[in-house]
Amino acid sequence: MDRREKAKTAAGLLLIFTLAFCLGGVLGQTVQQRDRAVAALPASRDWGLSFREEGKLPEANATIEELARYNAYYAERTEEKTLYLTFDCGYENGNTPAILDALKKHGAPAAFFVVGNYLETSPELVKRMLAEGHTIGNHSYHHPDMSRMGREEFQRELAELETLYRQITGREMEKYYRPPQGKYSEENLRIANELGYKTFFWSLAYVDWNQDAQPSHEEAFSKLTGRVHPGAVVLLHNTSRTNGEILDELLMRWEKMGYRFKAISELTGEGR
Repeated sequence: MDRREKAKTAAGLLLIFTLAFCLGGVLGQTVQQRDRAVAALPASRDWGLSFREEGKLPEANATIEELARYNAYYAERTEEKTLYLTFDCGYENGNTPAILDALKKHGAPAAFFVVGNYLETSPELVKRMLAEGHTIGNHSYHHPDMSRMGREEFQRELAELETLYRQITGREMEKYYRPPQGKYSEENLRIANELGYKTFFWSLAYVDWNQDAQPSHEEAFSKLTGRVHPGAVVLLHNTSRTNGEILDELLMRWEKMGYRFKAISELTGEGR
C-alpha cells in the first residue's frame, strides 16, 4: 500500500469514528430525554377520600379546583342539598331492575358507567336506562388499569365501547368517563380531556362490590346517610344485592334529609 492509499484509509477510519461518536451522543441524549419524560409522568394513583366531619365535603387526593383543569369532578362545592347518583356496571346479576324501579319511583336521574361486557350481555337494560332518562357513561371496554396507558391504547379502550354502544342504541355515547378501579394519573386526566371526555370520581361510596361479603342494610344506611353531604357524587355498584334491596328506602331517607337529585350534566353545567 503506497503513501496515498494509507492516507485515504486513515481519513476513512477517522470519518467512521467521528460519525460513530456523534451518533452515540445523539442516541445518548435521546435516551436521557426519554427517561426524563417518563420520570416526569405522575405515578398511578388510587382515588381516595378522607371524611373529617359528618355532613361535610370529604378531602380527596385532588381538590375540586385541581380536577377542574382537566374537566374532572368528584363533587360540587355547594350548600345546596343536591346529590348526583352514579352506578358502575361491570356485569348484570339481577339487581339492576330493582335499582331502576327505585329511581323511577323517586324521579331520580342517574348515570350508569358501563363496560363492554355489560353492553354485550344486557342491551335491553341499557335501552331501559336511556328510555327512563338516565345517562350512560364510559367505564372502558375491558376495565383495565388505564392510568399507565399511552394515548393510543387509552383512546382505543374508550372508542371500542363507543362503537358497541352506537351499534346497540343508535346513539352517540355521552363523553363522560369513570376510571376503572378508580386508578388515574394526571397524564390520564389530560388525555381524557383532550379526547373530549369529562372524568368523574366520587365523594360518597361504601364497600358494596364484594359479592361474598355484602353489607347489611343497617351498615349501608349508616355509611350512606352518615357521610352524605351537599353536592355529593354518589358511587354505587349495580351488582350489589344490598343496593337493590335498600335503594327505594335510601332515596326516601335522603329526601327526608332535604336532598334532591340532579343529573351529572348539571354538575358540569351542560344541563343548566
